[in-house]
Amino acid sequence: VQPQLERYDLAPMESLDLKARDGRRLPAYLTRTPLASTGPQPLVLLVHGGPQARDYWGYDPQHQQLANRGYHVMSVNYRGSTGFGKAHQLAGEGEWYGRMQDDLVDAVNWAVDQGIADPKRLAIMGASYGGYAALSGLTRDPELFAAAVAEVGPSNLRTLLAGLPPYWAIGRPVFERMIGVGSVDLDAISPINHVDRIQRPLLLGHGANDPRVKLQESETIAEAMEARGLPVDFVVFPDEGHGLANPRNALAM
Repeated sequence: VQPQLERYDLAPMESLDLKARDGRRLPAYLTRTPLASTGPQPLVLLVHGGPQARDYWGYDPQHQQLANRGYHVMSVNYRGSTGFGKAHQLAGEGEWYGRMQDDLVDAVNWAVDQGIADPKRLAIMGASYGGYAALSGLTRDPELFAAAVAEVGPSNLRTLLAGLPPYWAIGRPVFERMIGVGSVDLDAISPINHVDRIQRPLLLGHGANDPRVKLQESETIAEAMEARGLPVDFVVFPDEGHGLANPRNALAM
């Protein structure tokens, strides 16, 4: 269905069946760069958004682009993801910044233990919830990741919830249950409140017209990092919303 792809040498994607520290099954996918020599290589952990969504085996443009530039790429269907049963999805409730993040860390540690990933060259990258996970990676596990890329990622769950658009009203109860509103400390699981832990560079990208995750979510963490002299690059796309729909903007990012 995409005949132009026949012009390229695409890297194969492997399907993995990993285990979390508590024994939960973590379906994951790994694309190894064809440019690698033997030994551990730099790895990008690419985290899907939602979080009630999932990664799939098959052609993934970001996997291919990063592999083409010398990175191994891993995606993990952490608890809270859809597609692997109701128990797996509901296991993510109230686990933002907790076990959902543990699952990502466990997958990366597996890749390091297997000699696939270089422990000094690990990056975490994602959009929307994946952007939140990237910010969480920098603040919760500051010595694990060498860098992070967060696109339209929320940094403060209180302002995220306060700024949800009106058309989300019917789904708001489900969203709040997923986060754990009323049972978890929203301040404790908001990366903006842990900026003092950041040690590594961050690249932020955001659409100026994002109705779901407002621009201030990236502005505040960029300002906080700059105030502390931490390395941050912040790019605002004036013609975008929640995600980069314009191919030129996506390539630029």
